[in-house]
Formats: sequence, structure tokens, C-alpha cells
Amino acid sequence: MKVIFLKDVKGKGKKGEVKNVADGYAHNFLIKNGYAIEATSGNMKSLENQKKKEQKEAQQELEEAKQLKEKMEQLTVKLTAKSGEGGRLFGSITSKQIAAELKKTHNIKVDKRKILLDDAIRSLGVTKVPVKLHQDVTATLDVHVAEEK
Repeated sequence: MKVIFLKDVKGKGKKGEVKNVADGYAHNFLIKNGYAIEATSGNMKSLENQKKKEQKEAQQELEEAKQLKEKMEQLTVKLTAKSGEGGRLFGSITSKQIAAELKKTHNIKVDKRKILLDDAIRSLGVTKVPVKLHQDVTATLDVHVAEEK
């Protein structure tokens, strides 16, 4: 019997796949527990429509990420910190502080985990910080650390 998987089933199929399985397995386990539905022509059409809709949403998400990238690459985030001799900071600037400042000054909400900072910023000056906005889009943000007076 052909079925359309609604959820991932380990060893059998992933969500959205159409596979041929044993009739008993389909009726007694997959359909009964809501893991799959029978692959009728109506169900196949609704699956196609759902895939088209998901593809359109993914494309729109990518476009929004590209627009945000252009906007972010023109911005400079300014932070202040206490520093000692030679421009070394007492403490450091973390991705959490960068995300908070972006939200406060430019009203752009970015998850701190998306800011790809290898190590915290420990010196004064401008640092280029990559920000992953989408799996295919990475923006470079300028972070300017000035001395606190």
C-alpha cells in the first residue's frame, strides 16, 4: 500500500515522502497512530500544494534575509567599555551585548547565537563580526568599541 508520511518514522521514511509499505503495517501502525495517510489522488494533490507553499515561504524568508543583510552591512554598532593601557579592555564584549545594542539602537532583533563571534572582543577599535541570518546568508557587522570615560 502506498502511504504519505506525516511524521518521520525511523527506518521507514521521512515527513512528506511517499512509499510503498505492507498493508498490515500501514493500517495497524502508521495510519492508526497518525504517522501516515493513504496516498490517494486527493492526498497527493494536497501534499503537492503544501510543498509549493513551503517552497514559496522559504524563498520569501531568503529574500527577507538578503534585505536585512544589506541593511546590517551599512550599520555600525557602537559599544563602550573600560580599558587599560594599549587599548586592552577590562573584561570583554560578547555576542549578547552586541545583540542587545542592535535591538536598542537599530531595532533589529538578532539571536545572540547567530552572531558568529569566535572569541569575545577584548580590544578597542572596529571589529568585523559575521552574523548568520539564514543558512545561505551571512552579513558582516561592524562593531566599534570605544573607551568609556
